Amino acid sequence: MDIPFSAWHDAIPRRRSIRDYAARAVETADLEAMRRVCAEFRPFASARSVLVADPTEDIFRGIPGGYGKVSGAPALVAFVGDMRSPDVQEAVGYTGEGIILEATALGLATCWVGGFFSPRRAAAIASVAPNERVLAVTPLGYPKEGSSLKERAMSRFGRNWQRRPLSELVSGLGETQWPGWVRAALEAARLAPSAMNRQPWRFRVDRDTITISADSILNPTMVVSKRLDCGIAMLHIEIGALTSGVRGRWELLKSPQVARFRVAVESR
Repeated sequence: MDIPFSAWHDAIPRRRSIRDYAARAVETADLEAMRRVCAEFRPFASARSVLVADPTEDIFRGIPGGYGKVSGAPALVAFVGDMRSPDVQEAVGYTGEGIILEATALGLATCWVGGFFSPRRAAAIASVAPNERVLAVTPLGYPKEGSSLKERAMSRFGRNWQRRPLSELVSGLGETQWPGWVRAALEAARLAPSAMNRQPWRFRVDRDTITISADSILNPTMVVSKRLDCGIAMLHIEIGALTSGVRGRWELLKSPQVARFRVAVESR
């Protein structure tokens, strides 16, 4: 499917990580819309999304004290990767973020969950193949009215209101030389979610290209791949470029680089 870039671009600043959900089922029209986008948004052969209605709550776990645990979600989406692919992490990040932005555009609440869930339970309900693994999930539903103590605590814990300035993230072509599409793409990427808001991406701007790499900062406590986070930022870059009328293609690269977005000839 083509990226509905206008709707997804509008959803980027509206997306929030929600862990407490209202005790009501997802409306049939919304559920069918999500089922459709899960089936049709398959930009990479190594990544797919599986909608699961009525999941049991024991799939979600929290850190000690209960913080981080999802409660009351009436549905979820499992993001499944083919582990035989060397690019599986970025493929799942890119694909999963498309599903999350579509949910946001529909008025549904979501939350990237990469560590606080049971992989065994998720694999069972998503019916994964032997070569596949559920790398992340998102609950799906309507937010519980009001802001709970848990949401406020996790917001502080993840420092999710802080975003690094582009001056700390970008190298290559000087900012005064950026064409409009580059600025739009990087501003969109800057707002991408990441595990604990670590923002591991780095961008290099050259003529007609943006290259994304993962930083080299080590954190052995993190179970979510930085390349998955970078895959999320990849989609934001493409959405930002598309809103500026620029189309391009991705070239997947070896670590520590992740991928390079190159402007299509017809967009020049």
